[in-house]
Amino acid sequence: MSFGRLLFLAAIAVGIVLPIRLWVAEPITIATPSMEPTFPVGAFVLMDKVTLSWREPRRGEVIVFSSPLGEEKELVKRVIGIPGDAIELKAKKVFVNGTELEEGYVQHTRAEERLAGDNLGPLIVPAKGLFVLGDNRDESKDSSAWKDPETGEPIYFLPRRRVTGLVRGFY
Repeated sequence: MSFGRLLFLAAIAVGIVLPIRLWVAEPITIATPSMEPTFPVGAFVLMDKVTLSWREPRRGEVIVFSSPLGEEKELVKRVIGIPGDAIELKAKKVFVNGTELEEGYVQHTRAEERLAGDNLGPLIVPAKGLFVLGDNRDESKDSSAWKDPETGEPIYFLPRRRVTGLVRGFY
């Protein structure tokens, strides 16, 4: 095969893969234990960048978003509350609109310890906001634990504009 033909095939591959990765889907690696046991550290997931341009995130979905703390990193967490929901955490149990969530995916690595964020609320999720938690609740920095780096004030809600995608696959 000639060099010109290889170059042509490489250009076609880049011309197809790059737009898909930029606007449709992107593989990402889970870097922390905050989503265990659902996604272990080092797992690859596929981020869908299209679906949430047509609709809002739903309770229970796992999303990818830029950190609300101003850090240059993307995080993966589960949507617990959507606009208008009343969220309350009581002794590590989550209540949405007064009803305890059945969360078979949750892990508590320090179940006997009382941590900041184990008791919270009730809080009403604002318009254009989301309340998100990691599945490994005791090891996750999320809506229950975020603090503004400048003021130290709690940041309970993720602005919807920070959401970049929806986790669709695990491999």
